[in-house]
Amino acid sequence: MKPFLHSLATRHSPLATYTPFLPAAATQKLTCTHYNPTITHKIKLKPCKEAAKQRSSLGPTPEMGVDYYNILKVNRSATDEDLKKAYRRLAMIWHPDKNANKQEAEAKFKQISEAYDVLSDPQKRQIYDLYGEEGLKSAQFPPPPRGPRTRHQGFYYENQQHPNPNFRFNPRNAEDIFAEIFGENGNGNTGGSSSSSSSSSSNVGGGRRDGYFRNTTTNGGGGLRKAAPVENVLMCSLEELYNGATRKMKISRNVLDSHGKPRLMEEILTIDIKPGWKKGTKVTFPEKGNEEPGIVPADLIFVVDEKPHPVFTRDGNNLIAKQELTLLESLTGKTLELSALDGRNITVPITEITKPGHEVLVPNEGMPYSKDPRKKGTLRIQIDVRYPKRLTEAQKHELRRILGGSL
Repeated sequence: MKPFLHSLATRHSPLATYTPFLPAAATQKLTCTHYNPTITHKIKLKPCKEAAKQRSSLGPTPEMGVDYYNILKVNRSATDEDLKKAYRRLAMIWHPDKNANKQEAEAKFKQISEAYDVLSDPQKRQIYDLYGEEGLKSAQFPPPPRGPRTRHQGFYYENQQHPNPNFRFNPRNAEDIFAEIFGENGNGNTGGSSSSSSSSSSNVGGGRRDGYFRNTTTNGGGGLRKAAPVENVLMCSLEELYNGATRKMKISRNVLDSHGKPRLMEEILTIDIKPGWKKGTKVTFPEKGNEEPGIVPADLIFVVDEKPHPVFTRDGNNLIAKQELTLLESLTGKTLELSALDGRNITVPITEITKPGHEVLVPNEGMPYSKDPRKKGTLRIQIDVRYPKRLTEAQKHELRRILGGSL
């Protein structure tokens, strides 16, 4: 009987499949069964711990590696639209430009992009479902299994064709995927962007990802509504606008977590103040406002304003300084000394008779031009003369003697 059962197990794949996994007692009972060709024998196999142990001794089944479905929080029957919705939600949460921890956000963002890239591509998805991440990226596929159904990681895939042997995994760029889903209009920079009425838009703080954020407006095209911009005043001293400076701005805003619930997040924004910026210059951080479901976050805008200075007043790219001379100094001359906005000493000799309202021009000592900081405007020194409140008769007599009829 035993040889017969062996040949039976060889010819019939179910028995051939399960016999190695049976415990010893079950195998002995099977070999003692008397075969009668007129009787149909039914063998019912029940799972047991011993069988599981024997199965595990045969080695592991192919591992999935990274679970792309879990990364996007979708099930394995997710449609293309399901994948897009999941990607949009997670990309808005984990985009590096929207998180203080850039390193963590960038790694998460790339993982989300790779998951969408694989699952949205039919060929990549089929290979991943059959052979997991390792098979997808190595492009090494075992021979196609026999039978109408293939089992992998507990899931059955019917009538799967063996992958193209020439397939090679070429992941798409995360930025390209983001631009494809969200559109390529607008711009997004790590440190904001600046603009003013007299100059074109320029980057602040080193822009990294142009075209990342879409400047969505309310229209009839079916796009998301964007919240109105939020403006804040950025007070700057003349020294900062002359030399340039870096300001750290701490903000608190609501962001949506992976479940769409708001949470309060603190973030530090960096503003690089450029030499020559003027009052009214705007520094924009795209979509740094509060996040709300169904609404594109508002842009956060800082508008430059100038603090009053004790010595200088700004007039475009020129600086104005007022200096007062005594009557004697206006007649005999004086050397003016001023402290420049960068700390240098500016020496201006006055040798001629100076009348009230006279203006002394000092070239290249004004404010730098924002487009070319090497060029500077003019320092205009406006002179006022302080007259004595009273003169004695002796002083008047002496003045008449010295000056004669010239006064």
